[in-house]
Amino acid sequence: MSFSIKSAVAPMMKPGLRDVHLAVFLFGFSGLFGKFLLCSPVLIVFGRTVFASLFLLPFFLVAQKDIPAPPAMFLIQFLIQGALLALHWCTFFISIQISTVAIGLLTFSTFPLFVTFMEPFFFKESLGLKNCVVSLVVFVGLVLVIPSFDFSRQPAQGAMWGVASGFTFALLGLVNRKNVKTVPPLTVSFYQNLFASFFLLPWMVWLSPDISFPTTRELVLLMLLGGVCTALAHSLFIKSLVHIKTRTAGVITALEPLYGILMAMIFLGEIPGWRTALGGVIIIGGTLVAMSSHE
Repeated sequence: MSFSIKSAVAPMMKPGLRDVHLAVFLFGFSGLFGKFLLCSPVLIVFGRTVFASLFLLPFFLVAQKDIPAPPAMFLIQFLIQGALLALHWCTFFISIQISTVAIGLLTFSTFPLFVTFMEPFFFKESLGLKNCVVSLVVFVGLVLVIPSFDFSRQPAQGAMWGVASGFTFALLGLVNRKNVKTVPPLTVSFYQNLFASFFLLPWMVWLSPDISFPTTRELVLLMLLGGVCTALAHSLFIKSLVHIKTRTAGVITALEPLYGILMAMIFLGEIPGWRTALGGVIIIGGTLVAMSSHE
């Protein structure tokens, strides 16, 4: 039986799998910007959403030539989605800044726990025993990820902000489910980022005396975060769905913390402790099981 490196990596080079893995890698890498950028999380998210909107705008305008503008009802939903996206990213970067990339990414990854118990309420679906068991497993992983339950310490505080990030992301996903079947994903992504920046604008004005104008280095990093790790990543993810199943893409998305933690080890020298590593394995495993049960 012959074997070659080319034949081993061939499945990974399929367009859909290649695109989704690159997109998830960029999603995971975005967490590092919470350490690269020392400015306020509000400024980070505002810059991210503004640059993401600008990068997505040309593709949105081209797509709109063949797609009618969404009705006003959807614009209201986009406004809600934008607010949830802004809250999700703000809490995410707060978690990263006051703890570690590993804690921020892993505690955010508990969002399937919230989805499991909120989805039946939103869509009047049954709560399966399997999902309850998976949620319990994810909760055990969360307990292990938190290095100490002394909430006067930053790691525990960061974990709680990460859980808040997961909760807002779960809400965003549930709201997305309401209109993603009738509105193209590119349109959803553009409007979400646009309205997220609008939502944060009053906070930027209110906080303006305490927020200094970004330096050239910070502007470049914000452009990379918004253009590459957000707009490009979302575009690649959407493109991948043309070639692979949504379930497959969802399972691969669960690897986001793994990619982010590996990059944090390389670029920041952050080595997770054994509790965090074990809890991460449990959370990622539980997330994979949860994702595999949804088409």
